[in-house]
Amino acid sequence: MFEALTEEFLFKTSMPWQAILARLTGALVFCGLIGFEREVEQRPAGLRTHMLIGLAAAVYTLMMYELIAQMEDAGDHIRMDPIRLLEAVTSGVAFLAAGLIVFAQGQVRGLTTGASMWLAASVGVACGMGLWSIALMTTLLALIVVRLIKLGEKKAGTYDHEKGDF
Repeated sequence: MFEALTEEFLFKTSMPWQAILARLTGALVFCGLIGFEREVEQRPAGLRTHMLIGLAAAVYTLMMYELIAQMEDAGDHIRMDPIRLLEAVTSGVAFLAAGLIVFAQGQVRGLTTGASMWLAASVGVACGMGLWSIALMTTLLALIVVRLIKLGEKKAGTYDHEKGDF
């Protein structure tokens, strides 16, 4: 019995545990940067939310890799479509983000935070796939958009302080 439990919990993955840990940590760090900006702006989906979205996306991606590795031995009678993972993550996070978007008093609010949540999922998938350059560039560009563009809007006088973002 002990051997069966040991084998169950010490299941060998197709990827070294160090790579798995690096990818999960990368998702936390990169998505945390995006979430930190939302936190500073006191938006409802902030640091922890973005970190959890990115972590979940990375985990789903890693599970996809493991399934593919396990199915290589199954032969041709089992078919898998890895693109379905991206569809599932996208639709799941879109559902969460849609819950933040509010139409009240003739104004739409929460679009930027909803979009940043959707973006965090893509960064999490990139980290899960080990596509570090894509994850890093996306995070940096996201921070430019949500922070520097907002500063430019304020200087140009086009930023609506009453409306904000949500």
